[in-house]
Amino acid sequence: MGLFVEDVFASVPRKDQRARGECYLRGLMLDGRRKSIQPMAQRLPDGNMQALQQFVNQSPWRWTPVRRRIAERLVEVVKPAVWVIDDVSFPKCGRASVGVARQYCGALGKRANCQVAVSVHAATDTASCPLEWELFLPEEWAHDLPRRTAAGVPEEVGHVTKSRLTLGLLERLAAWLGSVPVLVADAGYGRSVSFRLALEERGWSYVMAVEPKEIARPAGAVPYWPPYQGLGPPTLPRYREPARALHELVAADACFETVTWRQGSKGAMTSRFAVLQVRPSGKEATRTAQDHAGGRSRWDGVLPLQTLLVEQPEEADEPTGYWMSNLPATTPIADLVRFAKMRWRVEHDYRELKHALGLDHFEGRTWRGWHHHVTLVTAAQAFLTLRRYDPKAPTTA
Repeated sequence: MGLFVEDVFASVPRKDQRARGECYLRGLMLDGRRKSIQPMAQRLPDGNMQALQQFVNQSPWRWTPVRRRIAERLVEVVKPAVWVIDDVSFPKCGRASVGVARQYCGALGKRANCQVAVSVHAATDTASCPLEWELFLPEEWAHDLPRRTAAGVPEEVGHVTKSRLTLGLLERLAAWLGSVPVLVADAGYGRSVSFRLALEERGWSYVMAVEPKEIARPAGAVPYWPPYQGLGPPTLPRYREPARALHELVAADACFETVTWRQGSKGAMTSRFAVLQVRPSGKEATRTAQDHAGGRSRWDGVLPLQTLLVEQPEEADEPTGYWMSNLPATTPIADLVRFAKMRWRVEHDYRELKHALGLDHFEGRTWRGWHHHVTLVTAAQAFLTLRRYDPKAPTTA
């Protein structure tokens, strides 16, 4: 533990601060139902509640270099096949905790008073760990100066959509780590065509869940130019047939095959999948295609091709899952399925982060305190992940 702390907290300038970091990590990893500061301090032989409170909530040490070093170490050892994009919620009482608002709370499955954070996780079939986090600041916090001041929200931080937050996280990780593997996300992110295209513009590959009601056209659909009648603005290209929902396209064109993607606790994980090429065709897809062409008048009407992965188990009467990808349709179907299904690792992360390491036990209210706590919890899980990979090896730099 000491060597690990010395490495990942090397950017923390003071020796006593690094010692508090090690103490906090031990508190997170010790048995105990509650992982807030007071009960952890009581369980630790060197626990000093006041010192730990100051270290987490007031001390100005920078969390970004710590997270960067954690990410570098994890990627080097875990060698992730994908990065999983997700968000997590923390139910809260009152209005004072930074970023709290009435919004959808995944932990409760309904709208409730909570905080929401966006995260990116490195994942393989056998291991995963968060690499970077960002706290979502709801719109009501953007101009509420008294709440922002009380919670210590920096002046430059405002309300940004979760998609924009995610792009910022990914750009930061790409700068730290040099390369980006396949990106995976649920339909909360995948349903945004502009988000998918933003990933593609940056040269990143993705496999993202989408909703069956998203509309598209077959790969072979070709636009035509209606003849100009001599009145009004010039005609624009259009398709002869209307776009259809994905489930309608699948019913007409899909050919399913059986794929096994991993071994589960009860045996092989197997289902039937099909791969199609489609042209996403909703308003967002059309507007984005026009923007890329330099405007409506310059657009040739051709919507980009995307690869669609569809799952329909043998016993199901209709498909149960849809994923859109910018990987070529020639990508082996087993690879597409493996990428799409690897998102399950995030659920494993959250169980460990919350139930074992106290991710949602933090009782502070400030921006700085929240980011410090999340960084320390990430460090604790990183340490455990590295030990699982080689339990006999010292956790050194």
